[in-house]
Amino acid sequence: MMLPDIRTADVENKTVLVRLDTDVPVENGQITDDSRLKAGLATVASVLDRGGKIVILGHLGRPDGEVVSALSLAPVAKWFAEKLRVGSEKLEVIKFGDFDGWKLHENVSVLENLRFYSGEEKNDPEFAIQLAKLGQVYTNDSFAVSHREHCSVVGIATLLPHFAGVRLQEEVSVLDGLLNNPKRPMVVVIGGAKMETKLPLITTMEKIADHVLVGGKIASEYRNSDINPKVLVGTLNAEGTDVTEESIEKFLSIINSCATVVWNGPMGVINSKFKIKSSELNFDESSKGTVLLAQGIAKSSAYKVVGGGDTVEFIQRMGLTDKFDFVSTGGGAMLAFLSGENLPGLEVLRT
Repeated sequence: MMLPDIRTADVENKTVLVRLDTDVPVENGQITDDSRLKAGLATVASVLDRGGKIVILGHLGRPDGEVVSALSLAPVAKWFAEKLRVGSEKLEVIKFGDFDGWKLHENVSVLENLRFYSGEEKNDPEFAIQLAKLGQVYTNDSFAVSHREHCSVVGIATLLPHFAGVRLQEEVSVLDGLLNNPKRPMVVVIGGAKMETKLPLITTMEKIADHVLVGGKIASEYRNSDINPKVLVGTLNAEGTDVTEESIEKFLSIINSCATVVWNGPMGVINSKFKIKSSELNFDESSKGTVLLAQGIAKSSAYKVVGGGDTVEFIQRMGLTDKFDFVSTGGGAMLAFLSGENLPGLEVLRT
């Protein structure tokens, strides 16, 4: 899939509206995992290095159109101030209120959480017009929201010259390669709890992958494995909270025979109290299958791709992130792309 590249755009002396993935975990005002923000630095640097100005657009959490102080992007603005070596007093998050009179920083500005406005998720045309007035160029570098028809993803792009950011193009390139030219054999590991979101992926991967391994809560709901020999469904434990160790052993036997591994979704219930202390893993039985699977995939010599918020957070807490060749920033977007759906945020960039 060819997308217009922000690195080829004329941005000198222009203000570029950059939609980034700013939905990061924040505790007590501090960002606890900045990987999504780091993913956007290449696009930001590309614009600034070529004489452009940046207005960062993004969201945090689900405020449902209301101003929620705990979901302010102030920590994000502080993070960018430090990374870009801009004094924090010069890069405060721009508060919402009235669009009139917004003062943008000379080179970089961070707008407040877009989801404080109901117009964002409704893709309200008037909201798009007001946002578009802040710049001359638009770029989407947030793959994670590209399956959403929201104002900052679709609406603005229809009003300004539009481009794909560096990270967005990397996401599309990697996932497109999995669909069209993977190293084989390829195994796709699918877990999680929502069958309605995972079934399209299973259905598509039955046709593309050499093996499909199904775990998590959806393992108790999937009924077509007896039809397709490519599909292996894990057996749940007595509590129904995890797949059994025997199933994990079968999964890893297949994984170790493959050249490409794609993983989306945990095998069991992810316990929020799961911690890593020194070299010891502390987990309960509901997390054991996912721990063993993550360890096994990490040891594999295959090309490894992982995605999905819960899954990515889990491997980060285990310290295994660097064992994977590509960590997608998308959860639902990754599922939609690999399921063959058209993503609104990508389609609008192609027009």
